[in-house]
Amino acid sequence: MAESYFSRLRRMVVGQHHHVSPQYLHQYANQAAWLEDNRRTDNGTLTHIMVSNAMGAPVSRNWKGYWQRTA
Repeated sequence: MAESYFSRLRRMVVGQHHHVSPQYLHQYANQAAWLEDNRRTDNGTLTHIMVSNAMGAPVSRNWKGYWQRTA
């Protein structure tokens, strides 16, 4: 199972993100692990889980301003 996770993580970095900063590597790995744990769940349920968790969470100090490169 570890080989499966690392191969999916490698595909995610190369195919989806194109570049992963070492500063955020642990957060990308957490996302990949969450996707791996929930890969058999349908998309509607995953969307519901993500939106409800995002709405209930406080503003992230790590990701606030990421797109503006002010972090």
